[in-house]
Amino acid sequence: MNNKLSRSFYSLPYLTWIFLFVITPIALIVYYSFFDITGNFTLANYKDFFSSVYLKLTLSSFWYAFLITAFSLLFAYPTAYFLTKTKHKQLWLLLIIIPSWINLLLKTYAFIGLFGLYGPINAFLELTGLGNQQILFTDFSFVFVSVYIFIPFMILPIFNSLDKLNPTLVDAARDLGASSWTTFKRVILPLTINGVKSGIQVVFIPALSIFMITRLIAGNKVITLGTAIEQQFLVTQNWGMGSTIAVFLIIFMFLIMLLTNSNERGTSLNGKVK
Repeated sequence: MNNKLSRSFYSLPYLTWIFLFVITPIALIVYYSFFDITGNFTLANYKDFFSSVYLKLTLSSFWYAFLITAFSLLFAYPTAYFLTKTKHKQLWLLLIIIPSWINLLLKTYAFIGLFGLYGPINAFLELTGLGNQQILFTDFSFVFVSVYIFIPFMILPIFNSLDKLNPTLVDAARDLGASSWTTFKRVILPLTINGVKSGIQVVFIPALSIFMITRLIAGNKVITLGTAIEQQFLVTQNWGMGSTIAVFLIIFMFLIMLLTNSNERGTSLNGKVK
């Protein structure tokens, strides 16, 4: 009885935090989604979300989130694999993670200076004879900066999975005549897939709702669900429509988490298949 009371007591701060900062905000978002801009109860917000405008916006958000996640994974996996083979891997990993500690706004403004018409990149292009290029306020700059910001969060879970991989399994595959590609496809990737799924979660979900970079780097030429929510709340003052978009964004996030759910029973900590 005392143990149950102790567990209940120690879980009280956690439950209070979840109620105040998770359940209550979501409940408020759902509540406001049933009201129009004049404060009257309506279901029109949900009907409007399925209009062509918001459906195109949703597809655009998923497309850019897919690009950001795909490029992050493309560069993160070989980087994480290389780190596991280095002598001071924890130090190198720390150097990759440190930029994520810098304020996001500061990093964004730094890229504005780099990609600007009179920035160092355009200065270099002018020296090579290519002339000034419009790098800022393009899809390329948006995806590039987003990948730079999110890639440490993709590297970390993949690195942890690769670092826990039992090297004898790789050696056994090669001893049995498997090529490097076959070893990667049949041994390394399946045993580290949980790290890949975790990386996809922590990149795809925030990339789906990103909004500040769309304004500063893409110059509002890229519109995402996050940008639409910001505009509805701060520009048009239509809290109902903004809440409705947020409700669907939460639903999308839960679906993505279900689709990329890691099955921890598939491998043990030392990489042996259970």
